[in-house]
Amino acid sequence: MHLRTFLAFSAILLSVFLSGCADPGWQGIQQARVQMETQIKTEEAGNYYIGRRYYKEDYKFWGWIRQPGQPWKTAKLVMLNEQGKLAPDREQGHSGSDNGYEYKLYGDFSGQTVYEPASNGFYPEFVLKGYELRSASPPNIYPSAGALDPARRVIVHPE
Repeated sequence: MHLRTFLAFSAILLSVFLSGCADPGWQGIQQARVQMETQIKTEEAGNYYIGRRYYKEDYKFWGWIRQPGQPWKTAKLVMLNEQGKLAPDREQGHSGSDNGYEYKLYGDFSGQTVYEPASNGFYPEFVLKGYELRSASPPNIYPSAGALDPARRVIVHPE
């Protein structure tokens, strides 16, 4: 008798779990992810990078930068050298106002690393020469909710 009750209860739990996986919101997220990965694979090679602004109130790094055609998991968290060109948000005088935006970035890695004291980390230096806004609301690249919260001190690597 206990075995039948256990099996019936297990079947109910399994059906509830599986119905949660069929959530239309989850399917929409998965579909956006597949579309993003397809778009990345078709990016033209060239003398530019793709960057995602990753603003945190307490840190001074700029965000994640990857090469065109490469997945976000290969991106590097960088410090910007703005001696030749200011970052988009600083150029507008509103630090962090572009959190989560995606850019086409022109410039190069200097080969130097820069110490960022608040995170106690060393990050590659990217010398910014120019940029173009690609999207103010690109698909999510982070595995956890709250990754873009500027007040949250956790650094989340894109997937």
